Amino acid sequence: MHIAPSFDEFQALAKRGNLIPVYTDLMADFETPVSVYSKLQAAGGAAFLLESIEGGANLNRYSFIGTQPRRTIEARLGGETTITDRNGEVERFPTPEDPLDVIQREMQRYEPVKLPDMPRFVGGAVGMLGYEYIHAVEPTVPLAERDVHGLPVAHFVICDTLVIFDRARQTLRLLVNAHVEENDVEGAYQRACQSLTDLAHTLGQGRAIPTVPVAWGGEITVPPGNFQQAEFEAMVERGKEYVRAGDIIQVVLSQRFEREFAHTALDLYRALRVVNPSPYMFLYDPGDFQLIGASPEVHVRLTDGKAEMRPIAGTRPRGKTQEDDQAFEVDLLGDEKELAEHLMLVDLARNDLGRVCEYGTVDVPEYQTIERYSHVMHIVSHVEGQLAKGKDAYDLMRATFPAGTVSGAPKVRAMQIIAEQEKEQRGPYAGAVCYFSYDGNLDSCIAIRTALKQGERLILQSGAGIVADSVPENEYFETVNKASGLLKAVTLAENLVSGEK
Repeated sequence: MHIAPSFDEFQALAKRGNLIPVYTDLMADFETPVSVYSKLQAAGGAAFLLESIEGGANLNRYSFIGTQPRRTIEARLGGETTITDRNGEVERFPTPEDPLDVIQREMQRYEPVKLPDMPRFVGGAVGMLGYEYIHAVEPTVPLAERDVHGLPVAHFVICDTLVIFDRARQTLRLLVNAHVEENDVEGAYQRACQSLTDLAHTLGQGRAIPTVPVAWGGEITVPPGNFQQAEFEAMVERGKEYVRAGDIIQVVLSQRFEREFAHTALDLYRALRVVNPSPYMFLYDPGDFQLIGASPEVHVRLTDGKAEMRPIAGTRPRGKTQEDDQAFEVDLLGDEKELAEHLMLVDLARNDLGRVCEYGTVDVPEYQTIERYSHVMHIVSHVEGQLAKGKDAYDLMRATFPAGTVSGAPKVRAMQIIAEQEKEQRGPYAGAVCYFSYDGNLDSCIAIRTALKQGERLILQSGAGIVADSVPENEYFETVNKASGLLKAVTLAENLVSGEK
């Protein structure tokens, strides 16, 4: 097995920083991201799987599987933060006013050395920020009175061991970030090489995932939400009153759906890849809960100083023929309500980026273009700016959180109304699933089309944007229909598992 860099090269690189990637490349033609994740999970080490099933050529080239986290961080608002290292040692302290400060402080330990010919992510902090994180950065937004999830507001694993699929090259890169401590260069290199050898051995073990028919049968039943239909419609009417009073332009109101799911998070993820392939696919499994998602929308991205957002608003189904598809596009681009909502989100993105970007650099190079996916098409715009000097990925997340897509406009007042009307904390829903990379970059998606699994309890949540002319009954069924899309994957997962028996 060829390992790079060589020890002599590693010694030279250690003069530039204390975190150095050590890697080996393997053929990937006998493996898939799911099969590799399954093997690592069986060995007790899988923490996350990040993929892009649809999107541009650059976006869907790589899949990232993290294993053997160096540190696990859990921060609770107004409570305790715990940091657990891979040896089981635990550090506890009161959570600071801004829980993201904990992640930022931990990441400052590392001085990464960049190597050529590397994918955009080679390790860092991966995890989720719950919706209630907004209370830390905007205290005028109160917490809703009930917490039904019991989760930390920030949960991250700092992971330096990755398996990276490269679809363009059809290779599998096993990568370990060697942490050089107290000038122990040789020891750090030897430990990284041994980790790579162990990882290759694990992947070489047979753990075949059974091949089963894709069984689409089974009725998709949406469980009762936490609001009765009449209650939700009354909440929509109250939202419309705020719009008529001039408090807000739009508010996104949501409801929670819950059911039993006795199968694994990987079972659901496998089904979700088939039912709803999306630009941001993820399975995050720190142990005591799992997030399984297929988000269509980036929250914010930072690449070498360039900040990007891609607001999505406006949806139509894909046509069965090319003519039908074109007709849906014309209809969507002619819908004044959809265009007005999209413009509002573009303005929100420009304002948010303007808070942390160099003056005059925020631009909209793409405006109201149609982006097609397997089942739907959306109106999408691209907003970008150059991050200001003295600002970093954490400042960018603070300035843009949460997305206007899941809150409303103006954002602060809309979120105050959400806390008042929904009465339950949202938890992961409408927050962000993200990574802060060792090299200072950031990628994140909005936590929508996402399931939270806690034991055999599966929680889904979906919302609807309320404006002046919203019809309460329609908005209620919009939330139900959005939930049914995810429940289709749940039904398929149950059929897949029963087919294996």
